Amino acid sequence: MNKRKIHLKDSQKNALFCVAAVVIACVFLFPLYWIVINSFKLDSEIFANIPTLWPKSFTLKAYQDQLGNLSVTLKNSIIIALGSMVLSLCLSVPAAYGLARYRVKGMKLFVLVFLITQMLPSSLVLTPLFLIFSKLNLLNSYLAPILSTATISIPFIVLMLRPGFLTMPKELEDAAKIDGCSTLGVFFRIVVPICKPTVITSACFSFVFAWNDLAYSMTFNTNEAMRPMTSAIYTFMNQYGTKWNSIMAYGVLLILPSVIIFLTMQKHIVAGMTSGSVKG
Repeated sequence: MNKRKIHLKDSQKNALFCVAAVVIACVFLFPLYWIVINSFKLDSEIFANIPTLWPKSFTLKAYQDQLGNLSVTLKNSIIIALGSMVLSLCLSVPAAYGLARYRVKGMKLFVLVFLITQMLPSSLVLTPLFLIFSKLNLLNSYLAPILSTATISIPFIVLMLRPGFLTMPKELEDAAKIDGCSTLGVFFRIVVPICKPTVITSACFSFVFAWNDLAYSMTFNTNEAMRPMTSAIYTFMNQYGTKWNSIMAYGVLLILPSVIIFLTMQKHIVAGMTSGSVKG
């Protein structure tokens, strides 16, 4: 009898937790739903006295207007995001492995520096980076936003990868070296494949960081032809007002790549986020 009561209480608790989780999910997802729904409305319906949860006059005009604007900005966003992701991974993965495997003086200081750089706002480094890129003639090029967005991703990736490398058995590397594998061979054939989920997670976050960047791209690229999608949202604000349905549609297109990445890579992302959670 007591077991049945305990089982009933556990079932009731689980049901309450499920209901609470659904309510919280709806609260957090409602703004995203509102953006998507308003992108299919006319501006007159968006600002109606009685808001509608579903468009009365369903239209794709806001999306059709974006087709001509996406050709340049989409290409720029892809180049900047992919370039930043590749650069961040090439520098961060070996750095995280080195911090995890080799004991050097000042190790805690290195980790502390990475933590501090994560706390710095992007506006703080805009001026010094602008002066540096100006001296190097990197303004109005893809390299300037790629380098600047990589400065955000690298500390984050190092801090994410290091615990995973710490938990990996060193005996695997020693066995590979006994079999004749070089240090680089061990790194690329043993270490990186074992930490594949964490590396994929780092790549996804690095891509999203660069994809969502606005401050660096607007500051370092004054040429309209070099600016990414995030900066083009200002084109819908003119002297006659703001095209809100166009802004909503453009926002949907802007977040779509991030949603696709996290939906297709969620298994690796969950595994990568929990990797190394036991030992840090």
